[in-house]
Amino acid sequence: MRGLRVLMAGLILLSPLAANEALPGGDGIGDVFFPQLGNGGYDAQRYHLQLTWDAEANSLAGTVTLEAEASQNLSAFNLDFQGFEISAIRVNGQPAAFRRSGRELTIQPAAPLLADEIFSTAVTYSGVPGEGVPGYYDIFARGWTRYAGGVYVASEPDGAALWYPVNDHPLDKAAYTFEITVPEPFVVAANGLLTATRADGGSITYIWRTDYPLASYLATVNIGDFVTQTLDGPDGLPIRSYFPADIAETAAITFGKTADMIAFFADRFGPYPFEAYGVVVADTRLGFALETQTLSLFGRDAALGRSRSENIVAHELAHQWFGNSVTPAQWQDIWLNEGFATYAAALWLEHTRGRRALDEYMAGIYLPLANPILVAGQFSPPGSPSPDDLFNGGVYLRGAWTLHALRLKIGDEAFFETLRAYHDRYRYGNAATGDFIAVAEAISGVDLADFFDDWLYAETVPAVPEMGLKPPRT
Repeated sequence: MRGLRVLMAGLILLSPLAANEALPGGDGIGDVFFPQLGNGGYDAQRYHLQLTWDAEANSLAGTVTLEAEASQNLSAFNLDFQGFEISAIRVNGQPAAFRRSGRELTIQPAAPLLADEIFSTAVTYSGVPGEGVPGYYDIFARGWTRYAGGVYVASEPDGAALWYPVNDHPLDKAAYTFEITVPEPFVVAANGLLTATRADGGSITYIWRTDYPLASYLATVNIGDFVTQTLDGPDGLPIRSYFPADIAETAAITFGKTADMIAFFADRFGPYPFEAYGVVVADTRLGFALETQTLSLFGRDAALGRSRSENIVAHELAHQWFGNSVTPAQWQDIWLNEGFATYAAALWLEHTRGRRALDEYMAGIYLPLANPILVAGQFSPPGSPSPDDLFNGGVYLRGAWTLHALRLKIGDEAFFETLRAYHDRYRYGNAATGDFIAVAEAISGVDLADFFDDWLYAETVPAVPEMGLKPPRT
């Protein structure tokens, strides 16, 4: 009998055969584009981050504890973690051996772990985030980032491992508790809900918690001189936002339509999926925004109303449904995040300014997609982006056009029913492009294989006869 466990007098005994059959977990979770992201052999359940931040040194010190369930008999397993000095690792309270190679932290527990066993791993470490590690994927993948007024965390797609030990892939979501200690008078904002604060001799600890599944790239901690704005959203949903004190009034206006947007998207996509929402504004110019779960991250430039702020506000909010609640199973399917959020912002434009405004907007973003010079450098087909240019314009603009073209093909009733059914079916989990296509075909009753091949994978953007749009002849 494989992996025999005998229950006797309240003890679980591991047979010698099962111990001998324990194997290391995989050092990757199976992503086609990023094979070393994530790890196999276990399922993360909850992370508890107990970290103290030194503002002068920008250093972190503390312990991160992972509760996980083994999916096989494990002789060893990996976490993604880069940088820092590790002082101790304990598995189920016992010291564990470990070794490091690049991002891979390999842990060997004192005794093998059994399949289906719930186990805890506590990693104690210290150091400066990002110190001595290779360059990050993009500006929004730095992980823990210090700026003059505080800290923000943005980690898409692989920056989480630059500040805490983690199974760093969207396929392994988990619940989180953040227990972050900072010098007074700094304020900490993170995912979920603030459950407690604790002052102690010039420092203050903020405890944030979310019980909803959270992908590692969406975990965030923000530290600054924040003013808190708290509002009631639809159905009493807490909306708590954190603004730099000197621009709080302007920022409140910039994000003033958030509750109305939540109500609108809930009607189009299904109920808002998490326990709270809000935004945090880092007191620095970012050049990007990120949909960190329940607390979207913006820079000072966006909060001051520059450059399409309402569109960006709607875009990051829509990600809470598409990207955060329903998360891609592979990074190659990033259009399921960015195309959906881009089109959601266009739907908000239609809702507030009418169908003509939507048609003009969609025609405007079609033009660069039909320009062969721009396509060659900036707009790859959304279903097959390059791993080196994952967030190219094609996944945003042509991804949005894929959805608009689908709406034109199957009609509004079937289209919006498809969006609601897709979110409902894969809520809090992961989905691939084929999953969305299957839902669209089931709802519409139409064979859409050729349609999606043309819109997602063909080198040339399809024509849109209904709107008189077509790419130029080459």
